[in-house]
Amino acid sequence: MSPKGRPEGEIAPKRVGAEGSPVTAFDIEVYYDGACPMCAREIAMLRRLDRAGRIRFVDIAAPGFDAGAVGLSQEALMARIHGRLPDGTLIDGVEVFRRLYTAVGFGPAVALTRLPGVAQLLDAAYAGFARRRRRLGGRCDAQTCTPSRAPVHTRRDA
Repeated sequence: MSPKGRPEGEIAPKRVGAEGSPVTAFDIEVYYDGACPMCAREIAMLRRLDRAGRIRFVDIAAPGFDAGAVGLSQEALMARIHGRLPDGTLIDGVEVFRRLYTAVGFGPAVALTRLPGVAQLLDAAYAGFARRRRRLGGRCDAQTCTPSRAPVHTRRDA
């Protein structure tokens, strides 16, 4: 037996991620909506900052994405940002952003977001944003939100 508990000569099974790619060392795997303009901009910035390759990016709006492989429904994944830690733990909301920004080197600034009061404020702000994300990004449809139609005001001069 090898130290890993496998018979001598047996090769460890290859692990694959949600997109079928080999699993490599990472700090967080982020599940993001690539069809969301705001989300896409944020992810593009994080990709540029992730010079060490500590983040695995998974576009949940991509054709062929299987939410079941994550263990959540597509609706749950679309409702808020989610991430998976190397040990398999799923996280969501502001904690995902904390892990993302720590992975790209902003750990000291991230620490401030954990302060009492600040953490609660950010959690509440993100919850409000997540509920309105599609409307704010201009992506409303019958299933996700009802676009607000502001009344057209005309000015009448006497």
